[in-house]
Amino acid sequence: MTPLVPLSLAAGLVTAVPAVAADTAPLSSVTVRVDPSYQQQEFEGWGTSLVWFANATGGYPEPIRRQLVDMLFGEEGLALNIARYNIGGGNAPDVRKDYMKTGATMEGFWKAPDGTTQKDMDWWDPNNPDHWDWDADANQRWWVDQIKDKVTTWEAFSNSPPWFQTVSGYVSGGFDSGTDQIRADRVDDFAAYLVRVSEEMEKEHGITFDTIDPLNEPNTSYWGTQLGTDGQPTGGRQEGAHAGPALQQKVILALGKALEGATTKAQVSAMDETNPGIFTTNWNAYSADARAAVDQLNVHTYGTGQRTSARDIAKGADKKLWMSEVEGTWGTGTDFTSMEPGLGIATRMVDDMRELEPSAWVFWQPIEDAVPQAAAGKNWGSIHVPFDCTAEDTLESCPIRANSKFHTIRNFTHYIRPGDRFVKVDDTSSVAAVASSGRSATVVHVNGGTTARSVTLDLSRFGKVTQGATVTPVVTSTDGALVQGAPVRVTDRSATLTVPAKSVTSFLVKGVSGVAKDAALVQPDHVYRLKGTQSGKSLAPSDDGTGVVIRTNDASSAQQLWSVSQLTPGTDHRERYALTSATSGKRLAVRENQAVLEDPSDDEAAQWIMSTTGDDTWTFVNAATGRLLDVSGQSSADGAKVSTYTPTSGANQRWTVSDETVRRTEKAEVFTVPGLAPTLPETVTPVYRDGARGALPVVWDPPSDDAWADPGTVRVRGTATDPLGREIRARAVVTVDTIASTVPGRAKTYVGGSPGLPDTVVGVGAHGGRTDLPVTWDAAPEGAFAEAGVVTLRGTAQVVDGGTVDASVRVQVTEPTSTDIASDAGVTVAATYTESGYSAERLRNGDTSDKGWSNWRSGTKNPSDTITFALPTARDLDRVVAHFYRDGSNVSFPASLKAQVRRATDGVWVDASEEITVGTEGTPVVDVPIEAGPATGVRLVMTARSGGYITMSEVEVYAKAPGVSSDAAAASIEVNGVPVADFAPDTGDYRVRTADPARAVVTATARDPYATVDVERGRGHAVVTVTSEDGSRTTTYRLTLLRR
Repeated sequence: MTPLVPLSLAAGLVTAVPAVAADTAPLSSVTVRVDPSYQQQEFEGWGTSLVWFANATGGYPEPIRRQLVDMLFGEEGLALNIARYNIGGGNAPDVRKDYMKTGATMEGFWKAPDGTTQKDMDWWDPNNPDHWDWDADANQRWWVDQIKDKVTTWEAFSNSPPWFQTVSGYVSGGFDSGTDQIRADRVDDFAAYLVRVSEEMEKEHGITFDTIDPLNEPNTSYWGTQLGTDGQPTGGRQEGAHAGPALQQKVILALGKALEGATTKAQVSAMDETNPGIFTTNWNAYSADARAAVDQLNVHTYGTGQRTSARDIAKGADKKLWMSEVEGTWGTGTDFTSMEPGLGIATRMVDDMRELEPSAWVFWQPIEDAVPQAAAGKNWGSIHVPFDCTAEDTLESCPIRANSKFHTIRNFTHYIRPGDRFVKVDDTSSVAAVASSGRSATVVHVNGGTTARSVTLDLSRFGKVTQGATVTPVVTSTDGALVQGAPVRVTDRSATLTVPAKSVTSFLVKGVSGVAKDAALVQPDHVYRLKGTQSGKSLAPSDDGTGVVIRTNDASSAQQLWSVSQLTPGTDHRERYALTSATSGKRLAVRENQAVLEDPSDDEAAQWIMSTTGDDTWTFVNAATGRLLDVSGQSSADGAKVSTYTPTSGANQRWTVSDETVRRTEKAEVFTVPGLAPTLPETVTPVYRDGARGALPVVWDPPSDDAWADPGTVRVRGTATDPLGREIRARAVVTVDTIASTVPGRAKTYVGGSPGLPDTVVGVGAHGGRTDLPVTWDAAPEGAFAEAGVVTLRGTAQVVDGGTVDASVRVQVTEPTSTDIASDAGVTVAATYTESGYSAERLRNGDTSDKGWSNWRSGTKNPSDTITFALPTARDLDRVVAHFYRDGSNVSFPASLKAQVRRATDGVWVDASEEITVGTEGTPVVDVPIEAGPATGVRLVMTARSGGYITMSEVEVYAKAPGVSSDAAAASIEVNGVPVADFAPDTGDYRVRTADPARAVVTATARDPYATVDVERGRGHAVVTVTSEDGSRTTTYRLTLLRR
């Protein structure tokens, strides 16, 4: 094999967490839960269109073209196995050949009689052998011969019919790019042309086409031809032909008919639309006959909205789905060392596989013309070579260069192979696939952040994890390409590894297989709640019991519970399910496009396919109609009707499915004093699949009052009841003791701030019992927190018998720091508008390079939108940092923005910054200083560019916060509860006399409430080690214990 182009990336990988210096930023972390209970179809593989690059390079000198072949289809290259052959249309003989992009002027397989001009549109006869030229397209066909032994799946496709089958007479599009360009009276001839060329290609080259797609991005205004004063075309960058849905159907039906008697066994694929949104519009307009004629659905992801609509359309139609074309520029310029292009394409691959669930993923063309890419500052393609090289050129004069896409793509294509199955993961930066053997798996993770990241792989949902299971990282970053690290052992069904900043890592998991019994969400005899993502309300039968509505969540309502039963065996993403009301036994079905409840049957209309991206929300696709369970009118009102609708990717079509089957109840802990019967709780906390939540009523079977007479522990049994009347055992543990003291509480604040004091302290009984006691704190003295240090406050704790006990809290006061609170508990984020699949929640996942939130919508774009963070308590805000995302080559940034805060004093929103202009270079990061007092909310008000939309990666909200202390001193050391005499924090050695040195109990209290204390006992001595909160310092105290 010809050696591949030298890598511009070096080598290096972090495989274990290094020691972190005190001033080092903490690692971000993520847990990736791999769930093989939801498996996509067998993956067909990775591929490319041949088209322009093959047309341009197929005639190059052997060393150049051989290296290009190896880089695309070789084992050390991209290892592609799917190829799409472009059947060129071809302009008339008298039309100039140089007005389209280099390589884009494709030859047609027709042979025009001498003297034929562009005006001659009606000469061609498909049955006349003299009208065919089987020597055409030699360069692209050279590529076919070189790769045919490596290609397992072939597709033929067309960008445009030959010129004489177009309306304008040019293959580059119509004079009006928004009107139909394929001649309606030549649709049958066009179909015959495609089929005949496919048959000849199969015969001459020994290949077999699986599909033929007659269209390419048809319902767009991309394809137009402009003429100069001499009548020759001056504009139109490639072959292309507009076709609205009506014309698309005619072409599809004609191709299906032409294939009926053909020697090729190829089937029809369609319609290679530019994005899932327009694809969905086209498909919704198709007739039943046209839909039936399509055997495979093809879509591009140059636009990313409504991926899940295309996914659900394919499931509802029971058809295979390909992501059949994408490329683009990520980052800026044609930099061959930056990771930005590689991270961009890797993120697109992750998102497509998660949201679209395609059976194949295909590039437009990995090889691009180096000259125009450099001139335009773009990085389409992963391999750049000039498209104007000559027969005399060499690898030196016609250089081949690879950018970081070439490397990160191989993180996918080398380790996820045909026959593997993608499976569900819950991390938006990862994909996972199980091997065709079923005995290993691969996880690919993209870290677009600027710091290293700790990644934990949760493998608990596999049926078997062997004792010798390992995870081997293979990383691409600025330090190296596909650098393999040392295997890490899997322990307790998980493994944790650290990946570098701005990297793509393939985790090769060995020793896992099968599916754990409890891995799947849907379990036999369980009941579920279906909560609308948009409304937050639960699916329930309508009042008359014949339909369904949404209702305000009521954990005690059995009406809101459903049985979800799997009807087909297996773990495929197209398994079928029945939804049955847990109270009436009626099954959810679709009749005349309406969601109805009816008696159970085997009718497909009562069968549903469940789809998810791994984000804990699901769509329900009706098996008979392809329509989705949908809250009508996107309503969120209590009692709003639920029906069905075509897929829209709207939040009103997504449902959170929670298992409401109680596994057990949590132990209730109760405290009382001797002689006082305890007050047992009226409810207990049930434990579900996703953890403990809510409350169930409980009836206790208490013992006689004698049980509470003396200190000790008493266990009480009870019976809890769920909403369906099912009984679950409950238990309470009652501690009987007399409170003797309290454990000092602790709190934090910064200089000039106010601490959040604890509501309870731990009461300690005379016999060792412990319980939380409510506490009332005395007011802090004025200026108590004006300096750094430790401040002790006093309070009074309430005991269950009405008595009180003294309490204290030690408050650590540090100099203020600034910390990002966007993802803190209790903080919520919302947007005035969100593109489906890109919610505002993604703006605080720590990834500053992914496409987090988007306000893209079809048609008229929003003139402005607002991102709002609501805070649970008032905070002193410092600044807001907005990380924007460049969506392909689009300037998807606002024209300007400003910050506003909600004042804590009166709840009024006020400006907290000036209007700030947002630039267009690179991917802008806008740091907005906040000038305001304590606030309970902050928002970014963004004004869009004219006709533009906005995409963002991350929003950081910085507020003043307490720091961490480096104090590692002890405040006191006790032996058997007696303070060591003359103790001084700076003195390390002590001699202490005690009655029994061997049994003496040594304790210590740190001077800083957040420092940790460790006591190590030895024969006749003890060592007390105090470690500061920040881990930077330790102080050791040594005690020699002597007999008194």
